[in-house]
Amino acid sequence: MEILGVKFAPLNVPLKRRLETLSAAVWIVFLGFGDFIGYIVTAYILFYTEILRYFLLLYFVWMYYDWDTCNRGGRKEWWTRWLRNCAWLRHFCNYFPLKLVKTTDLDPTKSYLFCSFPHGILSTGVFGAFSSDFLGCRELFPGLDVRVVVLDQHFKIPLFREYAYLSGTISSSAKSLNYVLSTKPEEPFTGRATVLIVGGASESLECKPGTYRILVKRRKGFIKIALKHGTPLVPVFSFGETDIYDQVYGSEGTLFRRVQHFIRKKIGIAPIILLGRGFFQYSFGIIAKRKPITVVVGKPLELPKIPHPTTEQIDEYHELFIKHLVELFETHKHKYVENADSVTLELMS
Repeated sequence: MEILGVKFAPLNVPLKRRLETLSAAVWIVFLGFGDFIGYIVTAYILFYTEILRYFLLLYFVWMYYDWDTCNRGGRKEWWTRWLRNCAWLRHFCNYFPLKLVKTTDLDPTKSYLFCSFPHGILSTGVFGAFSSDFLGCRELFPGLDVRVVVLDQHFKIPLFREYAYLSGTISSSAKSLNYVLSTKPEEPFTGRATVLIVGGASESLECKPGTYRILVKRRKGFIKIALKHGTPLVPVFSFGETDIYDQVYGSEGTLFRRVQHFIRKKIGIAPIILLGRGFFQYSFGIIAKRKPITVVVGKPLELPKIPHPTTEQIDEYHELFIKHLVELFETHKHKYVENADSVTLELMS
């Protein structure tokens, strides 16, 4: 039904689909406003409650004790098990729906650096594929402790940090990456798969439906750290990631884009004006659109262990990785992209 140009959802939508839409709405609230909510709730408890404030002070002591966990592999597996298998995540994965595809077997005793593209607005595919068990991550990659890398600042926000930890994520700091790539995981795991979203927040500014623009030409730090530990690089591509949201787009060099970059550098998060859908209508809102996302995990690119790689060596393996990534995209785009012949992978600086 359409009224004044607004397309409304039918009244007889099944409860299952309503719950899926609700799960997607909760997701954007957590990710888009979680840091802010964490600060507001903390301030309210501290200044406007009589008893809870003392529990909050105890929580601050816990934060101090727990401060470096994000740089030491994150929470243990039994901490994250409940959230990875909760009904909310099942509805979330079914909403789009999300799908995880493996193209080759990985050695369960080795450590891998999964290099994921594109970032999209919220890296929705990566979250559903690797921070939940509903897409078969544990079965597809047995023995591997899979951890998604997120902004370090999320682990410094009171209350919200606990959600980040329960999602099984770790910090994006160099200390954190060096730790997970140089140490063996605890039982029951025998190897590691560290999922790094290489393009970061800057790449989200390039997210537009039907396009795949990735920031990789100047991103070489992941190559350096992988060479330092001799860690194989595994390209990961989320087909459909850029289709679930549109945004108010400002091209590079415009005042709007300069303001976005300025805010991103200050707070670490790209300020994006989302164009999605609402809960009861499809024309506008901040909820992601119901579009399929397929996360494809490619074949590993083996790297030698070079403790102190030179600039030339970094450039050499960076070029090899880009070729590996482009090959993955071109091989699978006809399966998961509409009008695939007209869609190309744009490599941006």
